[in-house]
Amino acid sequence: RSVCACTKVAPRAQVCVSSRSVSTVKSPNGLIHLPGCGCALCAGGRSLKGKPVSERELSTAAQPSASNRGVVYMAPGVVEVKPIDFPKLELDSTSSPVASERQKRKCEHGAILKVVTTNICGSDQHMVRGRTSLPGGYMVLGHEITGEIVEVGRDVEFMKEGDLCSVPFNIACGRCPACKRGDTGVCLFVNPARAGAAFGYVDMGGWVGGQAEYVMVPYADFNLLKFPDKDRAMEKIADLTLLSDIFPTGFHGAKQAGVEPGSIVYVAGAGPVGLACAASCHLLGAACVIVGDAIPTRLAQARSFGCETIDITSDGDLAHKIHAITGSPDVDCAIDCVGFEARGSGASGGEKPAQVLNDCMGIIREGGQIGIPGLYVTEDPGASTEAAQLGSLNMTFGLAWSKSASMHTGQCPVMKYHRPLMNAIMHDKVRIAEAVNAKIISLDDAPLGYQNFDQGESVKYVMDPHGVTGKVQALG
Repeated sequence: RSVCACTKVAPRAQVCVSSRSVSTVKSPNGLIHLPGCGCALCAGGRSLKGKPVSERELSTAAQPSASNRGVVYMAPGVVEVKPIDFPKLELDSTSSPVASERQKRKCEHGAILKVVTTNICGSDQHMVRGRTSLPGGYMVLGHEITGEIVEVGRDVEFMKEGDLCSVPFNIACGRCPACKRGDTGVCLFVNPARAGAAFGYVDMGGWVGGQAEYVMVPYADFNLLKFPDKDRAMEKIADLTLLSDIFPTGFHGAKQAGVEPGSIVYVAGAGPVGLACAASCHLLGAACVIVGDAIPTRLAQARSFGCETIDITSDGDLAHKIHAITGSPDVDCAIDCVGFEARGSGASGGEKPAQVLNDCMGIIREGGQIGIPGLYVTEDPGASTEAAQLGSLNMTFGLAWSKSASMHTGQCPVMKYHRPLMNAIMHDKVRIAEAVNAKIISLDDAPLGYQNFDQGESVKYVMDPHGVTGKVQALG
């Protein structure tokens, strides 16, 4: 039978993702629709547009009278800080305009956090640029969250009020086969549409984002990383806030690519993830880390902590540029920290989604490995070609095959790395905030932070919604 995945009766079957409970009503294509289904067929042509954000029951309210504000995507290039509901220990995304992420569930296993820091990520920019299926005026953004617990659900055993915690960007249940393998980036039980979920991201389960004053985190005992010494953690909060995503993601890309002591490494992209990856390569003992980018200030930031750099806008083949640095045209490890909005090389290089993948396949040595933490999507409405709009890219895959090169993709399973990386920070083995040039700003300055970041500024923007870090810098 083809039934709704949320029933868990036949989770691998083709289903109507808008449905919510068991039924035997079938549509002409044989798909079973369940009572309360909000799809076009069951709605009889009614509009599927969600409620405006001001009316949406976002996911929360331990204290119904308490206020909350969050950063909301309004339209391509536009985000606003708006009043939103205070978190409850539940999720209700059934009014989402994105049908695939509609679900409703109690979350007594969750915790409500007062957000201490929350970061702007390059992945957020893909949505804000209009390069995903997300409509405006609905979603609270933000998946990089650090916060203090203010309430726990009745099923939470080990976390308590007052704990200061890092929140992995990927939401995981801790119970499914994927989580038990350690593949928390592809949890099977937190997203009705596909494996894997995240806070504040389109098609990732409808979970409310954390660029806000308060946020609810489900499966708190499993997901949250408590900082053992709260006072020391606050001293290093600019570093520790990066544990929610970009530091583990950059480290994961380096591990995927097989970086080890003595490795020669090429990192494509000098944005925050690329810089975190380059710092991770140094932490892992790489002999030479080469970072390629088109923006001079980002390349200068990479050089500030010992990387070699390549300006991809300059004329010449990438392999020749690498040869000029190392004496060899190939590298042991290559890491794509750019993703699907890649651009061609040379002064006139336009957008070419597969450019970095093809570059990596061209420069990797025989038997080498390519890590791909850069984001690739199944739908890109802003792509220049019809194929790319469907996530189909023009890759020179045969070249990689002929070299016996390995390619590794997918979300970083943050929990695999965040505790050891926390220890590296606390014991001064890495200064990741300096590497990515972290700058703490207010929540109200989020729109300007997004604007500056989109223009290529070499800064990792970290928002402090309550002013508790004492390190907030105003943006002009």
